[in-house]
Amino acid sequence: MKAQKKYKKQVLKLLKELAITEYASLEAMTNMMLMKEMKENNISFKEGDTFSFKDNIFDYSDDKNIRRIAKLRKKMLKTINKLVEKNKFTDKEIEFLA
Repeated sequence: MKAQKKYKKQVLKLLKELAITEYASLEAMTNMMLMKEMKENNISFKEGDTFSFKDNIFDYSDDKNIRRIAKLRKKMLKTINKLVEKNKFTDKEIEFLA
Protein backbone atom coordinates (compact mmCIF):
# COMPACT_ATOMS: atom_id res chain seq x y z
CA MET A 1 0.00 0.00 0.00
CA LYS A 2 2.87 2.35 0.80
CA ALA A 3 4.35 1.91 -2.67
CA GLN A 4 0.99 2.81 -4.19
CA LYS A 5 0.85 6.07 -2.22
CA LYS A 6 4.39 6.96 -3.32
CA TYR A 7 3.44 6.21 -6.90
CA LYS A 8 0.39 8.44 -6.66
CA LYS A 9 2.53 11.22 -5.14
CA GLN A 10 4.93 10.96 -8.07
CA VAL A 11 2.08 11.25 -10.57
CA LEU A 12 0.77 14.32 -8.73
CA LYS A 13 4.26 15.84 -8.74
CA LEU A 14 4.48 15.23 -12.48
CA LEU A 15 1.05 16.81 -13.01
CA LYS A 16 2.19 19.93 -11.16
CA GLU A 17 5.29 20.17 -13.33
CA LEU A 18 3.27 19.64 -16.51
CA ALA A 19 0.82 22.35 -15.43
CA ILE A 20 3.68 24.78 -14.87
CA THR A 21 5.19 23.92 -18.25
CA GLU A 22 1.84 24.24 -20.01
CA TYR A 23 1.33 27.70 -18.52
CA ALA A 24 4.86 28.75 -19.48
CA SER A 25 4.20 27.56 -23.05
CA LEU A 26 0.99 29.56 -23.25
CA GLU A 27 2.71 32.65 -21.89
CA ALA A 28 5.65 32.32 -24.29
CA MET A 29 3.40 31.77 -27.33
CA THR A 30 1.28 34.77 -26.39
CA ASN A 31 4.33 36.99 -25.96
CA MET A 32 5.93 35.78 -29.19
CA MET A 33 2.76 36.30 -31.17
CA LEU A 34 2.11 39.71 -29.69
CA MET A 35 5.64 40.89 -30.36
CA LYS A 36 5.39 39.89 -34.00
CA GLU A 37 1.80 41.01 -34.57
CA MET A 38 2.29 44.29 -32.72
CA LYS A 39 5.37 45.13 -34.75
CA GLU A 40 3.84 44.16 -38.10
CA ASN A 41 0.52 45.94 -37.46
CA ASN A 42 1.83 48.88 -35.42
CA ILE A 43 -0.30 47.94 -32.40
CA SER A 44 0.49 49.34 -28.97
CA PHE A 45 -0.89 48.75 -25.50
CA LYS A 46 -0.96 51.03 -22.52
CA GLU A 47 -0.33 49.86 -18.97
CA GLY A 48 -3.43 48.15 -17.65
CA ASP A 49 -4.83 47.28 -21.09
CA THR A 50 -6.23 43.78 -21.44
CA PHE A 51 -7.17 41.60 -24.37
CA SER A 52 -8.81 38.25 -24.88
CA PHE A 53 -8.51 35.57 -27.53
CA LYS A 54 -9.55 32.02 -28.26
CA ASP A 55 -7.03 29.27 -27.70
CA ASN A 56 -7.01 28.17 -31.34
CA ILE A 57 -5.58 31.54 -32.46
CA PHE A 58 -2.10 29.99 -32.20
CA ASP A 59 -2.99 27.28 -34.73
CA TYR A 60 -3.31 29.95 -37.43
CA SER A 61 -0.17 31.93 -36.67
CA ASP A 62 2.20 32.67 -39.54
CA ASP A 63 5.05 31.70 -37.22
CA LYS A 64 5.91 27.98 -37.45
CA ASN A 65 7.44 28.04 -33.97
CA ILE A 66 4.19 29.22 -32.44
CA ARG A 67 2.22 26.55 -34.28
CA ARG A 68 4.67 23.85 -33.09
CA ILE A 69 4.48 25.03 -29.48
CA ALA A 70 0.66 25.13 -29.72
CA LYS A 71 0.61 21.54 -30.97
CA LEU A 72 2.89 20.40 -28.14
CA ARG A 73 0.79 22.29 -25.58
CA LYS A 74 -2.39 20.56 -26.78
CA LYS A 75 -0.71 17.18 -26.40
CA MET A 76 0.37 18.13 -22.89
CA LEU A 77 -3.20 19.12 -21.98
CA LYS A 78 -4.53 15.81 -23.32
CA THR A 79 -1.89 13.91 -21.33
CA ILE A 80 -2.72 15.83 -18.17
CA ASN A 81 -6.41 15.03 -18.60
CA LYS A 82 -5.73 11.34 -19.23
CA LEU A 83 -3.49 11.09 -16.16
CA VAL A 84 -6.18 12.69 -14.03
CA GLU A 85 -8.92 10.42 -15.40
CA LYS A 86 -6.95 7.17 -15.11
CA ASN A 87 -5.67 7.80 -11.59
CA LYS A 88 -8.99 8.87 -10.07
CA PHE A 89 -7.66 11.82 -8.08
CA THR A 90 -9.92 13.71 -5.72
CA ASP A 91 -10.79 17.33 -6.50
CA LYS A 92 -8.66 18.41 -3.56
CA GLU A 93 -5.61 16.54 -4.88
CA ILE A 94 -5.77 18.26 -8.26
CA GLU A 95 -7.07 21.68 -7.26
CA PHE A 96 -3.78 23.16 -8.55
CA LEU A 97 -5.00 22.38 -12.08
CA ALA A 98 -8.03 24.66 -11.77
